[in-house]
Amino acid sequence: MTAAGGGRHRIRPAGERDLDAIARFEIAIARASFGADAITDQAFHRRRVAAALGRPGEITLVAEDQAGAPVGWAWVTERTNSLTGDRYGNFRSLAVADGPDRGPVGELLMAEVLRAAESAGFDHLTGKVHAANLGMRALYRAFGFSATHLTMEWRSAGPRGIRGENDPGGQPP
Repeated sequence: MTAAGGGRHRIRPAGERDLDAIARFEIAIARASFGADAITDQAFHRRRVAAALGRPGEITLVAEDQAGAPVGWAWVTERTNSLTGDRYGNFRSLAVADGPDRGPVGELLMAEVLRAAESAGFDHLTGKVHAANLGMRALYRAFGFSATHLTMEWRSAGPRGIRGENDPGGQPP
């Protein structure tokens, strides 16, 4: 367990008692990443996370306040490179509740994730972040992550397409 912010927050392994709060964090991440296409079903996210808790190769951590309420959540999954056989960690989630301590709690979570990843023997971590998520991009950079890939996406102007939302003229830039 790690403490920070004058002892106001602690990092501990996530447990079953945290599932409702974690599911809310997962929904917030989904909304930030997928907008109107996000899966926002609480039960879906609760089941998904419950399956990972305590499973070998999963790092699941919660930041809690002095009252024991979750104020942040991080999840890393073990992966194996199919070509080299190297083990590494894949960031699934990192989310922190809005509030004045959001930055320090995010830093505390990230530092503990890195310690756990090294303890698990991962030689590196990877993670995706939505282009508009400036806070997470800054947190990654602050901890020495660098951009290695850029995912480009195009959608048709059909009913689920995004053209028109980003460009009122409906024309590509």
